Amino acid sequence: MSSPSKRREMDLMKLMMSDYKVELINDGMQEFYVHFNGPNESPYHGGVWRIRVELPDAYPYKSPSIGFVNKIYHPNVDEMSGSVCLDVINQTWSPMFDLVNVFEVFLPQLLLYPNPSDPLNGEAAALMMRDKPAYEQRVEEYCEKYAKPEDIGAAPEEKSSDEELSEDEYESLDDEMAGQADP
Repeated sequence: MSSPSKRREMDLMKLMMSDYKVELINDGMQEFYVHFNGPNESPYHGGVWRIRVELPDAYPYKSPSIGFVNKIYHPNVDEMSGSVCLDVINQTWSPMFDLVNVFEVFLPQLLLYPNPSDPLNGEAAALMMRDKPAYEQRVEEYCEKYAKPEDIGAAPEEKSSDEELSEDEYESLDDEMAGQADP
């Protein structure tokens, strides 16, 4: 096993041991989702985001790719793609950093201290600079609409038709399919 592969395994295990919910994609260790809670003392508090992480073959020498799956209103996160504009991940990454740093330091810092002068979401940046209370209200609206803990289970694009239905859903589906009896 090569050194980057061992490091990837070790960092992923360390992240899982740090009480983060991690969902592997395709049973591999290169792509996975992590549930991330908005930091206290911020308008993001109470929100939970599903973060997609892709580790390149050259990890830890090359930075991970990080993106928000559910929507977030933030100057440095692209609203449509979820891409993150964060220097420490995009430009100044070092092999000294690990995945726990991303979720315990880098992302919380990004949410606590947005940088409206280097935006991926120009509307959020402009609102933040023009009217901070209105910006914080919009953040909280997005949290309520897109980042409730109970909504983050499965992203819409991942639901498949062969998923098991709960008993209530199954009965309600039966009722809909049966329709009204002919007189």
